[in-house]
Amino acid sequence: MSFRVVRGLDQWRGDSATAERRTALGIGNFDGVHAGHQAILQRAIDCARGSGALGTAVTFDPHPLKILRPQHAPSLLSTLEQRLAWMEQIGLDAVLILPFTTELAAVTAEGFVARVLAGVLHAERILVGENFRFGHRHAGDVALLERLAGKFGYAVETMPPVAVAGEVVSSTSVRQAVTEGRMDHAARLLGRPYSLTGRGVAGEGRGSREVVPTLNLEPEQEVLPACGVYATETRFDDGWQPSATNVGVRPTFDGGSLTVETNLLDVSGGSEPERIEVRFWKRLREEMKFAAAAALREQIGKDVRQVRAFFEELRSTRQSR
Repeated sequence: MSFRVVRGLDQWRGDSATAERRTALGIGNFDGVHAGHQAILQRAIDCARGSGALGTAVTFDPHPLKILRPQHAPSLLSTLEQRLAWMEQIGLDAVLILPFTTELAAVTAEGFVARVLAGVLHAERILVGENFRFGHRHAGDVALLERLAGKFGYAVETMPPVAVAGEVVSSTSVRQAVTEGRMDHAARLLGRPYSLTGRGVAGEGRGSREVVPTLNLEPEQEVLPACGVYATETRFDDGWQPSATNVGVRPTFDGGSLTVETNLLDVSGGSEPERIEVRFWKRLREEMKFAAAAALREQIGKDVRQVRAFFEELRSTRQSR
């Protein structure tokens, strides 16, 4: 069956492709769909393939803390659209998006199991991380899921943490790597480069007139890389183009607000796309203030050469494997 995105319990019940089907499922916010999330979801897929169930993810929108404790809600690494795209790429059959409301927050942990996991999703296997919590006031945990397993006819599998370079992968660890500009490490934690998406916005035009033309991105993500210049790729005309991207306040031009500007190395002219995606590979340097536009232009030339060298090395590494 084709990948299903189902919004809410009523839609799940009303879809003939999902209603009454048994599921092997992972539950979580899955912000970033990092390597740890991928391990849970891949295991759900493997279990589903073995039994004929649907490999399913259950996630929430918005993030529960946005409703319960907005002041403590984490900055999000990814949009819902990104999460869904990555889940489809992993090979899931379906994703159930539960709109997170105060009414859902009031459902007890046992009520959530009875009503949602068993009653609607007909779960035969539930995959969660060791620290999984759910239900009203986070009263539910892995131990409760296991105690209820016999009553509701499912099995629980607790997935161990995934570590990369000695660090346990979590959305928090990815946020830290991104905000510190350690994009190569963030890519290892995610299993892919960190990316920003959003609409293209018109700049002041000074860069095009005095330095180099750039595409300006209005990011949808809440986590931005540290200020600086990066080796990136930008999606342009349905393909990825090498680019040099500056995240910062444009101090040479006395800028004030934070901007994301990307310079496409091999594309010139044409109209700006309505939407842009930029994926970040490596931080080249900090953002700097130059005495004049000519000095900035000279530095950008050096940045471009670094970017080309980076992608040439990346291609060589891939070919040698």
